[in-house]
Amino acid sequence: MSQTNVALVNSLYEAFARGDLQSVREKMAPDIEWYEAENFPYEDGNPYLGPDAILDGVYARLTGEWDGFTEEVRSVLDAGEKVVSIGYYSGAYKPTGKTVLAQFVHVWTIRDGVVMAFDQYTDTAQFREAISN
Repeated sequence: MSQTNVALVNSLYEAFARGDLQSVREKMAPDIEWYEAENFPYEDGNPYLGPDAILDGVYARLTGEWDGFTEEVRSVLDAGEKVVSIGYYSGAYKPTGKTVLAQFVHVWTIRDGVVMAFDQYTDTAQFREAISN
């Protein structure tokens, strides 16, 4: 079962990278809880509840405010109903042109083949610096 969860998380990263929001939406529970890291620029909506809140409050902002924003996943670890991924964010904040290359850890909670919860941990100081004038 848990290798299925790892495959689900990998498919989510691929769908986000393609901009395939329908696939992303299908992999999320209707009542998913999504938490951006404390002090992250988009934590203002915590917890984001439901796929639309996440796609509007996080994804749309990332794609609208950043040039070349990417997630490079280096490891995906099986932890049963939890999946932990480790990697790096990169991109340039459009208003300032400042870039980030920030480590992240994502903790995904999977039940019945869909994402029930997400927690982000990252170097928020880099993001705060990038968005400051």
